[in-house]
Amino acid sequence: MTSTLSGIAASDGIAIARAFRLETPVLDTAKKTVGNAGKEIERFAAARAEAVSELEAIQKATAQGISDKEAAIFGAHLLVLNDPELVGPVNEKIESELVNAEYALKETADGFIAMFEAMENDYMKERAADIRDVTKRVTAHLLGVSIPDPSFIREEVVIIAEDLTPSDTVQLNPQYVKGFITDIGGRTSHSAILARTLEIPAVVGTKKAMESVANGSLIIVDGLEGSVIIEPDDETVKRYEAKQAAFRTQKEIWAKLKNEPTVTSDGISVELAANIGSPKDAAGAVENGAEAVGLYRTEFLYMGSDDFPTEQEQTEAYSAVLKAMGGKPTVVRTLDIGGDKELSYLDLPKEQNPFLGLRAIRLCLERPDMFRTQLRALLRASVHGNLKIMFPMIATLEEFREAKALFLEEQTKLAEEGIPFSPTIEIGIMVEIPSTAVMADQFAKEVDFFSIGTNDLIQYTLAADRMNENVSYLYQPYNPAILRLVKMVIDAAHKEGKWAGMCGEMAGDEIAIPVLLGLGLDEFSMSASSILKAREQISQLSKIEMAAHSEAILSLATADEVKAYVEKLL
Repeated sequence: MTSTLSGIAASDGIAIARAFRLETPVLDTAKKTVGNAGKEIERFAAARAEAVSELEAIQKATAQGISDKEAAIFGAHLLVLNDPELVGPVNEKIESELVNAEYALKETADGFIAMFEAMENDYMKERAADIRDVTKRVTAHLLGVSIPDPSFIREEVVIIAEDLTPSDTVQLNPQYVKGFITDIGGRTSHSAILARTLEIPAVVGTKKAMESVANGSLIIVDGLEGSVIIEPDDETVKRYEAKQAAFRTQKEIWAKLKNEPTVTSDGISVELAANIGSPKDAAGAVENGAEAVGLYRTEFLYMGSDDFPTEQEQTEAYSAVLKAMGGKPTVVRTLDIGGDKELSYLDLPKEQNPFLGLRAIRLCLERPDMFRTQLRALLRASVHGNLKIMFPMIATLEEFREAKALFLEEQTKLAEEGIPFSPTIEIGIMVEIPSTAVMADQFAKEVDFFSIGTNDLIQYTLAADRMNENVSYLYQPYNPAILRLVKMVIDAAHKEGKWAGMCGEMAGDEIAIPVLLGLGLDEFSMSASSILKAREQISQLSKIEMAAHSEAILSLATADEVKAYVEKLL
């Protein structure tokens, strides 16, 4: 029977495929007495053999599809699985206590996990995670249940999940994953942003997908409207196939604008840039007509690894992006970890309010060794293109000065070592904290540019967690308070002869674009898949006309009033 769910349209497009529920089953490891220890030991050996076979296949597929480095993670799991220090005590426990293999494995593994987690060494602490993962896999085989692995999907599906972590989303292969639906999240959650980068249709914040959708059900994901149709009838499928075809045709029309400049109807140029998360995304940015990269999120280089990427690894990644962009401006954001983005190998403190805690530039200044490595890698890569660097989460002028001082120190060291780098790297900041926007006139005297990160600026200005669907109504990019802060930043930059861009999702919003154009924004950076659509819209707008409406728009009282005003204009 057909049913419908409503959610938040997170990534454009229509997907029609069978549901793949991404959930970890409940693994029953309760203690049970067994009559035959030998048979139980054999059962444990068989489950281990199945896990080994599975991990070897995943390791091979990862090496071929991603890289040898990512594949090494599964190599470590295989070592744990075959370690006599783990296997021996499990067999001994089964034999001496006549208990089931699931219980013996959990008790033994928990002892090792506790021991490794108590160690000071970060690398050894990470081994606890390996043991935990391997134990879960073997236990699942003992119980005859499967654990879904998104990187191993080899058929066309729509992912159904409570939520997707950034690392989950990065592993999704668009060749097979045609769309995804989550119970929680918003348009600016990292899974949604990555879905737009990967051009996978997505609907998030449905609240009931996991309880409503059975594995294998036929699903339609309408990422244009934010709706999900479960087990649609033939007529509904045909209607959405037509909508899917119409969207593809529209994309083909936009594609003709790929090599066109971004110019308003009254002849004024602005820059359309792409937000990317990996060197591979740079090709997609160029393919979608990006005139620049306005935000390269370097944290995914760290999140895709089981240890800190080395200076050489980072240099190669940054160089690849700069080369792919062929001399076009490329703004690289330094490490932005914390909040909802964690590293398993970085022992961050547990905080009551992690979004307001030790994250981004605060973490980098706390861990200058980590920060200096990244700065050196960026400097070394700079000879391959037009690099600009920006620091995230800057709240005070002192933070900017301290971060820039470290950059200058590493610049001096490289010069002394005879290592070449570009002498013309612009250093800017993300404006995502209200205090920074308010003090933009002072920052503008020292920075080379501003890039407004509206995802967090809206969150902090309106005191509303952007990942929480219960307060999603407060995620208001058109709120006059936000628009006034944006104007303050743009005006401050222009007064000092600097440029101001925006790398938050608001930059690609069709209601926000006319307003931002009127406020004088120089650079609009968005998901690559939004660029051509934005170029078409901007070509039909007069910047002078939009500027004439700015005062009236800024005098409005609510986000709804702003939206209504712009819709009437359009």
